Amino acid sequence: MSSSLARQDLIDFVVHECRLLDAKRYEEWNALFSDDAYYWVPATPDQEDGLNHCSHLYEDKLLRDLRIERLQSPRAFSQQPPSRCHHLLQTPTVEVFDEAGNTFVVRTEFHYTESQGDELQFYVGTFFHYLTQEDGQLRMTLKRVNLLNCDAALPAVQLFI
Repeated sequence: MSSSLARQDLIDFVVHECRLLDAKRYEEWNALFSDDAYYWVPATPDQEDGLNHCSHLYEDKLLRDLRIERLQSPRAFSQQPPSRCHHLLQTPTVEVFDEAGNTFVVRTEFHYTESQGDELQFYVGTFFHYLTQEDGQLRMTLKRVNLLNCDAALPAVQLFI
């Protein structure tokens, strides 16, 4: 196993991850995932998995890469004008700290705002970052975004919550 971690390292990771999204540094953000990781926004409270149930988003590396490519394309009609986002986080809490098993889970309550032209969308919920260390670096194996109103008919999210 790699270098020793502190709980603060996990908290700093989550804050950094959201700052990358707010700054539209999508490739750097995507590099924070392990190769087999998922970005998941369930469509119902307490949803068991994203594979056997309908989700708002359930994206592996290929789907994240495609969305990033679309967001960066000057021909992306849905990004005229370009969207911007802002994450407001409560202090993340470490739910699982299993250094021997190389498994870490961080829970963060959030408010997310997405802006495009004159339109604003607001989302509130809880992030669960499932983390592991690979080659001395923290990587997400899953980012689960539990929206408070996940079972509502939501508009299309353009960016990454």
